[in-house]
Amino acid sequence: QVQLVESGGGLVQPGGSLRLSCAASGFTFSIYAMRWYRQAPGKERELVAYISTVSSITGYADSVKGRFTITRDNPKNTVYLQMDSLKPEDTAVYYCNTQRSGTQHWGQGTQVTVSS
Repeated sequence: QVQLVESGGGLVQPGGSLRLSCAASGFTFSIYAMRWYRQAPGKERELVAYISTVSSITGYADSVKGRFTITRDNPKNTVYLQMDSLKPEDTAVYYCNTQRSGTQHWGQGTQVTVSS
């Protein structure tokens, strides 16, 4: 079955960087778009970034544009989220996502905390 496993979260000071990884299995990774979402306490889950199958198309939420970069390595079945210039408002649980045949698939999430 589809499995998405996120890693790379942690505690970082404002202005710092983290790189999140999402290892995918159970499906043909290279033919599906991938997304990163986040959910902060008391807030709805929001789309942060997406990437097309061959990385030719990427998109970002306005709040992270210019600071976050989404990439993918199809041979490794992995999608990444490089997060730079982190702000306290980036604190959230970050989730990897894909959609197959109308079904949403989610990882378990990884906590990112930006605090001094």
